Formats: sequence, C-alpha cells, structure tokens
Amino acid sequence: MAPAGSFESLHAAIQGGANSIYFGVEQLNMRTKSTHNFILDDLSEIVRICKENRLKSYLTLNTILYDHDIALMKRIVDVSKETGVSAVIASDHAVMNYAKKIGQPVHISTQCNITNIDSVEFYANFADVMVLSRELSLLQVESINKEIKRREIIGPSGNLVQTEIFGHGALCMAVSGKCYLSLHSNFSSANRGACVQNCRKSYIVTDKDTGYELEVDNEYIMSAKDLCTIDFLNKIIESGVSVLKIEGRGRSADYVNITTSCYREAIDSIQEGSYSSEKVTVWKERLATVFNRGFWDGYYLGKLMGEWNDSYGSKATTRKVYVAKGRKYYEEAKVGEFLMEAQDLKMGDKICITGPTTGVIFTKIEELRIDNMPVIQVKKGTEFTFVVPKKIRPSDKLYKIVEA
Repeated sequence: MAPAGSFESLHAAIQGGANSIYFGVEQLNMRTKSTHNFILDDLSEIVRICKENRLKSYLTLNTILYDHDIALMKRIVDVSKETGVSAVIASDHAVMNYAKKIGQPVHISTQCNITNIDSVEFYANFADVMVLSRELSLLQVESINKEIKRREIIGPSGNLVQTEIFGHGALCMAVSGKCYLSLHSNFSSANRGACVQNCRKSYIVTDKDTGYELEVDNEYIMSAKDLCTIDFLNKIIESGVSVLKIEGRGRSADYVNITTSCYREAIDSIQEGSYSSEKVTVWKERLATVFNRGFWDGYYLGKLMGEWNDSYGSKATTRKVYVAKGRKYYEEAKVGEFLMEAQDLKMGDKICITGPTTGVIFTKIEELRIDNMPVIQVKKGTEFTFVVPKKIRPSDKLYKIVEA
C-alpha cells in the first residue's frame, strides 16, 4: 500500500507497482498540514484511475472527531461509498459506527493502538483489516495472526480478519502517533492532522538555578530515524501480515515511486526465491536517494528504545533542483519540449520529470537540442528538446538530480 498525497504521487505509486493506495480528503485526516489534500470532488477521478489500474483505494479518515465534525465526516463517508472507494481508514468510533450503518468497508487505523488479540476481536465487529500498533515486535505480530486463525475471527465481509503493518517511512516518538506537543506549543493538534513537528528540532537545556545553557548536540532526542524493513521483509511475510504500508503522503512523487518499486521488487524476489543480501544492499542505496532521516528497524526485531537522529532534515544522498517546465510532446519522435526556468542542464545530467498525469519519469540526458540543433548545455530562458521515454504534458516539472 503506497501513499498518495497528490495525483503525481498516485501515478508514481501505480508505476512503482503498488496494489493499493491511501489518501486523504478535506481536513479529517492525519496529514492535513503536511500535504496538499484532495477534495471530495476528486474522489470519482481517484477511484477511476485506481480501478483502471486494478488498485484498491483507501481513504484516511483517522483524526479524532468533535461534534462539529460529524456532518462533514458523514458526507465524506457517503461520497466514498457513492464513488466506490474500497474502504475508509478510521480511528474514531463515530466513523466506524456510521460506515457500518451504510455498508462502507472500514480499516482500523494505527491510531487505535491494537496490541492484542482481544482488541482485534472487538474491532472485527467493524473492520476486515487492522493496522497493528507500530510498537509491536514481529513475534507479537505473528502471535496475533496465528490467534486470528485459531479463533477464526471473522470481519464484516465474512472473511478472516487481515492485519497490516508499517513497512517504511517516518516514525514519530509518540505511541502510535498520539502526541500533544504541537497542541501545547502552537495550539495545532497532531491528532487533528496538524502536527508542527516539534520533535524534529534541536533544543537547548537551561539550568533554572544558574541560567547555564547546554545544547543537546549529540542527538535529536525526540526525532526517530525512518523505518526501513526491506532487509527483513521475508520475516514480515512469514509473520502472516497481509498488507505492507509505506508512509509518506507528505512526500514527493519520486519518493513514492522509488520506495514502492523497491518494496515491490523485494516482495516479488521473495516469492521467486531470489531475495538476497546483495539485492537488499542495492535497494537500500536506492531508498537512501530520496527523503529520509536515516534508517532503523523500528521495534519489529525486539529493540526496547528508538534510534534517534543526529541531524535535522533529510539524509537523502541526492536532491532535486527545479530547472524547467514542460511545453509540448511530439508523439512520433518521442521528444519533449521544455522551457528552462532556472539554472542549467547539460549532457549526462540525471533528471526527474513529474506531473499530475505523468506521475514520475527518471532518465538521463543523452542529447539536447535548441531549434533542432544539438547542444552540450542549455541555460535559463531557453526552449529546448530531448528524447523522453514516456509522454509528458504541458506544465510538467523537470528537476535535475544532484548529489546531496
């Protein structure tokens, strides 16, 4: 399951080999502040694209709700059912209750903090799929999955309940994402999707008696590294998990494409019997090229404490620099025309093109032309063309990929 915070990311997930995507609409989801959310009018188009590409679509409706939110919540659930969204991901019982009344399938969000089989049994009254607590070890996950089969815990669809876990992406220092730091500091509730990420910052500790200040410079003690499970993905599959979730609705299309494709390849290689440490090394190198805060195993392998960052922001080995926008595509010649708006571009540069319909294209500049004449370099303000392996659209964005 891949994140879709935009149409670019939706197409990038499809290109990366996702089986399903999850996304938010309006303000009742946990990424209202960090990403541009879809609106209700987008639902029919999202579902059309997903069905056309044989993907399931999951709408996140997982914030805590107040009485004044109920009307909007019901409207969102109603439209999700009307348009054919596969399920809503919920944490508030009001959503579960209403969705059950109108017959819209539900998945239980990690915000419900499911850590035991009896909780699974309770939520089976509402949902067929449940995201287990992020703090569980794989042994605990495996135990829950075995017990689901032993007890024959059936969801509303009449099938055995399935479990889902996070496989890759950001982890926060709060238990199952329930945090009040930004509410206290900025009156901006993380549990309403408006986290300001206080935990990712550096801090100075002051002795109240003497005024002596110490900067906490060795570690960002509340900012966890990003989760990465690709080097023990075989153990996750053996634990009986049905859905592997990639975090990142606030991330760019290239992040979605690379993370999804790496995990797609890894899962396929496990099924084919070709999964190896050499392949894992290559996948981790690719995963490191896009946004990350460093990687760790989470709690799956039995660690009692988190692994914290030693710096602020991303540790990606590459970064994108915007240089041009798309103008036209010549189908027969497979040539894209662009307008250089910043910096320059030259032969041999690695590039990335993104757009709402294009998704993401990675390629390398093998030839550049101005007025159909070959050139070595293109500078700001110039219209230029080059061969693009897939169709591009007007206003697609072209980025140069450089070493970080």
